[in-house]
Amino acid sequence: MIRCPGCGGLHESRLEACPACGFRPQVVEDHPAWAPALAFGNEGFEPEYFENLARLEAGNFWFRARNALVVWALRRYFPGLRSFLEVGCGTGYVTSGVAHAFPQARLVGSEIYAAGLRHAARRVPQAAFVQMDARDMPYVDEFDVAAAFDVVEHIAEDEAVLANLRRAVRPGGGVLLTVPQHPSLWSASDEYARHVRRYTAREIHRKLRAAGLEVVRSTSFVTLPLPAMLVSRLAQRDLATFDPAGELTMAKPLDRALEAVLAVERAAIRAGLSLPAGGSRLVVARRSDP
Repeated sequence: MIRCPGCGGLHESRLEACPACGFRPQVVEDHPAWAPALAFGNEGFEPEYFENLARLEAGNFWFRARNALVVWALRRYFPGLRSFLEVGCGTGYVTSGVAHAFPQARLVGSEIYAAGLRHAARRVPQAAFVQMDARDMPYVDEFDVAAAFDVVEHIAEDEAVLANLRRAVRPGGGVLLTVPQHPSLWSASDEYARHVRRYTAREIHRKLRAAGLEVVRSTSFVTLPLPAMLVSRLAQRDLATFDPAGELTMAKPLDRALEAVLAVERAAIRAGLSLPAGGSRLVVARRSDP
């Protein structure tokens, strides 16, 4: 279902216009736009970053390892997945991984920036994409799973986003998140990426419960490289001297070695071990209804 921004009423999502008031989303670069005023810039991110991400994601161990972990979590906890919403889909890199793993599922990717949607639509032509503000999502009881991968840390009103994710899924549906964790790791990298926060496990769990979501599984990842990551972050306190390209590019032997390390972590997670510390956290939650 769609909650109409014009009158607040609900109508079937397959309808293009609200039958009560006639409201319909605008179109921005061929995509339905629910927040068109924000499509070309706001304080949460820099649209020009998408070009670099689209070019470098597939060649970086962290993005590949996160995709593998996300796909494992979906297969493990939502094996019958038929519909999936990714909020803040960026260039569509995760959406492409989900599309490959669940070729029969209905996939919808949302992104506030038109610049991200351009890349995502080319990368995953079988998915539908919409321009949308995660703080004011129109979907109600619509998807089996809604997800946000390294998104909510960019948004001051993260509680509103989590509540919207819950509302977007059907009763019993799931919410999947990845977030950066450990405030002690805050560095110029976070400032450059326009993060608002890094989470503790306690904070993200509390906010999920407050949104009406039950935490089913929560684990750190990027655990074994954490000491090296801490040293690197301590050396990157000054935004003026921070090199963002260095975060995404490295020699192939090192990249492959780190990917192998994260594969070991993933095997431990698959075996049931929840890692207590790491640069990032994966949380699987379900909509809890009275």
